Amino acid sequence: NPALKAEGKNPFTLSSKEGDGSYQEFLNNEARYTRLIKPFPERAEKLFKESEEAAKARYEHLQRLVELYK
Repeated sequence: NPALKAEGKNPFTLSSKEGDGSYQEFLNNEARYTRLIKPFPERAEKLFKESEEAAKARYEHLQRLVELYK
């Protein structure tokens, strides 16, 4: 946010919080994801694991950006 930079504040803010539950639990509660489990259980497990790793990496990257812009 350029307005924050003009005020001498951190221009990059991260408003989302880190997840407080299991990522796999979240996926298992979403119909669009659970529909993959019955016909393709092995593939779904692999995709869910990769998705979790990617989501964690993205969030960690955003946290590093917050620190970088301080």
